[in-house]
Amino acid sequence: MANPNIVSVATILGGNAGWNLSTGLTTTLATVTAEYILKINRIVCTNVHATDAANLNLYVDGMGSGTTGVTTTGADATVYLAKVISVPANASLVVSDTPIYLMEGDILKGGSSAASSLDLFITYETLID
Repeated sequence: MANPNIVSVATILGGNAGWNLSTGLTTTLATVTAEYILKINRIVCTNVHATDAANLNLYVDGMGSGTTGVTTTGADATVYLAKVISVPANASLVVSDTPIYLMEGDILKGGSSAASSLDLFITYETLID
């Protein structure tokens, strides 16, 4: 299902996921398994620390070469969605409210500059072949 017809998938399931980010900037948050596509609808990051800002890093690792009918030239396997983005204390940042499709094998990774300061929340749909 590396490139399914998303109009005729067998199942679409909605969901939410959340993490309190650690300082390991390469922490695996989600891995898309075979026969699935993950459609991320919205990503919000909230700084839960009362006084200090913290930096968000969020990226997709292991990206494939594109879809059928699209040839990508010079595409990177690792692409940042947010890099060293400062989130003020007691504030929220909408990282994305545009759909992002992660294909099978893609890995969402990220972290914070300060342990336990940033919460990351996503809304998504899994599309199953």
